[in-house]
Amino acid sequence: MSEPFVASLRTSKEAPILVGAPDGKALSIRVEVPERWDVALLAAAPTASVSDVKRAALRAVSPADDASEYVIKLRGFEVLDENVSLANAGACDGSIFLLTHRRRRPVR
Repeated sequence: MSEPFVASLRTSKEAPILVGAPDGKALSIRVEVPERWDVALLAAAPTASVSDVKRAALRAVSPADDASEYVIKLRGFEVLDENVSLANAGACDGSIFLLTHRRRRPVR
């Protein structure tokens, strides 16, 4: 099976970041962080939690930031329970998450 389209898009790192224990059924996930103008490509197990994906992407893009200051969205909606697995959250191979600040920030 070929990789999904999101795997061919630009990322800051060449290899995907492993989340959980992807045992051959890894989901290729793209996490976009608009405040940093950067993205992270992850290979995650469907049983990995959304919070694991959030922390891994934030470590790759902006390691100094606190994960509690960010929300993660899938298909435009915030994932309210970040302890749920990717499969239960509705993520599939090629899903794109948005990781953004919890509070809106003024532009200066």
